[in-house]
Amino acid sequence: MTDYSTIDFTPLLEAAEDEVITRSYVRDVALPSGGVLALITLDNGHDHRRPNTLGPRTLAELESALESLGARAAAGEIAAVGITGKPFIFAAGADLSKVSTLADERNARLMAQFGHRVLGRLGRLGVPSFAFVNGLALGGAMEIALNCDYRTLDSSTAALAFPEVFLGLIPGWGGATIVPNLIGIESALEIIVSNPLKNNRMLKPQQAYDLGLFDALFGSASFLERSIRWADGVLNGAVDVKRPHVPGKTERLIKWPAAIKIARDTLTARIGTAAKAPYVALDLLAAAKDGNIEKGFAREDEALAELIAGDQFHASIYAFDLVQKRAKRPAGAPPKELARPVRKVGIIGAGLMASQFALLFARKLRVPVLITDLDQARVDKGIDYIRGEIDKMLDKGRLTSDDANQVKALVSGTTDKSAYADCDWVIEAVFEELGVKQQVFAEIEPIIREDAVIATNTSSLSVEEIGAKLAHPERLVGFHFFNPVAVMPLIEVVRVPSTSEETLATAMETAKKLGKSAVITADRPGFVVNRLLAKVMGEAARALDAGTPLPVVERAFAPIGLPMGPFELIDLVGWKVAAHVQDTMVAAFPERFYASENLHALAEIEEPLVKNKHGKVEDLSKAAKKALSFGRDAVSEEEILRRVEDELAGEIRIMLDPADPGGGVVAAAEDIDLCLILGAGWPFQAGGATPYLDRVGASERAFGSTFHNPPVAGVS
Repeated sequence: MTDYSTIDFTPLLEAAEDEVITRSYVRDVALPSGGVLALITLDNGHDHRRPNTLGPRTLAELESALESLGARAAAGEIAAVGITGKPFIFAAGADLSKVSTLADERNARLMAQFGHRVLGRLGRLGVPSFAFVNGLALGGAMEIALNCDYRTLDSSTAALAFPEVFLGLIPGWGGATIVPNLIGIESALEIIVSNPLKNNRMLKPQQAYDLGLFDALFGSASFLERSIRWADGVLNGAVDVKRPHVPGKTERLIKWPAAIKIARDTLTARIGTAAKAPYVALDLLAAAKDGNIEKGFAREDEALAELIAGDQFHASIYAFDLVQKRAKRPAGAPPKELARPVRKVGIIGAGLMASQFALLFARKLRVPVLITDLDQARVDKGIDYIRGEIDKMLDKGRLTSDDANQVKALVSGTTDKSAYADCDWVIEAVFEELGVKQQVFAEIEPIIREDAVIATNTSSLSVEEIGAKLAHPERLVGFHFFNPVAVMPLIEVVRVPSTSEETLATAMETAKKLGKSAVITADRPGFVVNRLLAKVMGEAARALDAGTPLPVVERAFAPIGLPMGPFELIDLVGWKVAAHVQDTMVAAFPERFYASENLHALAEIEEPLVKNKHGKVEDLSKAAKKALSFGRDAVSEEEILRRVEDELAGEIRIMLDPADPGGGVVAAAEDIDLCLILGAGWPFQAGGATPYLDRVGASERAFGSTFHNPPVAGVS
C-alpha cells in the first residue's frame, strides 16, 4: 500500500507554474433538518468556454480545502461536505496541457499519486461526502465524484465520459478500480474501453444513472437545492441509497474473467495490438476483481506513469490538439461574416448518398430540403429511406417525437427541377462521372438564383472541370463528405480559382452547422484523404499481385494501428469506387500510383472476401482466387510496411510543395494529419501521419528530412 502522505510533490507543482487554477470556494449551507453542509464549488473564473480543469495546483488548492474541512468535521462543526461546479460545468478532467509537459516518468507517477492523495481525502473526511454533478464531467471529474460517498447528477448534463483510453491513458485517479466494483465488470468495460474507441462516445445522464454511477438524478431546475435536500435525507436516514449493480462473489469468480477474455479478443480483432492504453485498461479492470482499493490505486499509479511518459500519449495530445483547436480555426477560412444564409437546400439525386445528405441537412439546419431524381419511383424510395432513418432515431431516443415530425416535414421530393428556384444551396450527389456531373449543373444553373451556392460531392474528380461550363463559376465549391455521412466528422472543402470568398465562407459555416470539421483543400486529384488512401490501397494491391497472401498483406499494416486493413477498407468503401479512385490517381500521376487489374477483377465478384465473425478479413474467397492472377515474388510484412510508409512520406511531401503541379493541397502538414484522423480513422496514438512517418524514419528515407522540425514532442 502506498503512503501518499510521505511523498514530496514539489517537483510536480513547480512544473505547473503557469497553470490556470480552478479554485475551490467553500461556503456553509444550512441543512433542512439541522446541521451544516460545507459546499465546495470548483470555478476557474472563466465563462463556459473554458471549463474547469484539474492540474497539479488545482489539486493542491482542493487538498487545502479538504484538509481544513476534515478539521472542521473532527470538531463537529459540519455534518457533511458537498462538491459541485460552476454553472453547467463540473470539470473537464485533468489539464492535458499540463499532463503532456510531464515528460519524465517520475513526474508522471507523481501526477497519478497526487490525484489519488487528494481525491482519496473525499472518502476520509470523517463525515459523508457528496458530489453534486451539475454539468459536464469528464475523466478526472468523474473520479472526483466516484471518490465521494454519494453522487447526484443533473439530468441536462451535456457530457459524461471516461475519455482517457481515447487519449492514450487510463482512468488513473480511481476510475479503473472503483467503477467495476461499483457497477460490474461488463458495464465498466463498456464505458472505460469500448466507448472511448467509438469516437469517444459520451454517456447520457439517464444512462449513467441507470448504470449505477450516480445515486440520484434531478432536473436542472433547482438541481443544487434538490441535491442538498436529498443529501439531508441520506444523513437523517429518510433516504435509503441502494446500489444493486455492485458485483457479488459469483460475478467476481465467473463472469469477471470471462468478460475480460471476450473484451480482449474483441479488442484484438477490432483494433489490433498497436495501441497500448486499451490493453493497459483491460489489465487494470481484470485486476480490480480483488476489490482492494488501495492495491488498485497503486496499480493505477504505475500504469499512468508508464503511459504518460510514453510516446503514444504525446502523440495522442498532438492529435487531440488538432481536433480541438486547428479544426475549429481552419487554415485559409475567410471571415464568417461573409457567409450567406442557407434557408433552403437542394440535393440533386435521391440515392443512398443523396438521402443521407438530405437527412443531415434537415436535422442540423432545420431548413426545407428538396431531393430530385430522374423518376418519381427513385424519389419516393429516397423519401422512404429518410423517414425510416428518422423513425430509427426516434426509437433510440436520439430525436423527440416533435423533432422527428419536424424533420420529416422539412424533406420533400420531386422530379420537377424548377422547385430548385429558391434554393440557397444546391449539392449534387450523382454518379462519379465528369460528363454526368456537368450535365446536371448545366440543367440546374439557369433555374437557381445567381448567388446560390453550387456544391459537388466528388471524391476524386476535378471540381474546376465539373464546373467548367457554369456561367457563374464563382459560386462553385467542392464539398466532399465521407461515408457514412452521419458518422464521419470530416468535410473536404475544395476551393477552385474561381470560388469567391463569400462562397467559401458559406461552405465553411454550413459545414460547421452540420456538426462537421472542414479542411480547405486545393483542387488536386483525390484531394487529401482519397489521394493517400490510394497510396495505401495501391501498395496493398501491388503486394497481392506479386503473389503475397492476402492475410500477410493485411497484417503488414497492423503496426500503424489503422482501424482496418487495406482490403477491409476497400470492401467498406466499395470495390468499384476504390477501383475508380485508383484509376483517377493513376491517370493523374502515372509515375507514382499503382494500377492493378486484379482490383478491377475483384470489383466484379459478388463476395470477394472471407471474413470472421468480427468482420475482419481472413482471405480471398474461392471465387476471387480463381478470377485473379498472381506473380511469384511474394514480399514480407516488413517490406510492405516500409514501402507504404515511404510512399506516404514522399506523396505528402509533394502535396505540401506549392511549386509542384500536384502540390499546394493544404496549408500545412497539420491539415494532412487532421484530414486522415477525421476522414480515415488514423489512430490518435500514432499522432497523425506526419509525426508517425518522422518517428519510423520514413521521412528521412523519402526526402532526407522531417515534416516537423523540431519533431513533435514524444513521437520523434
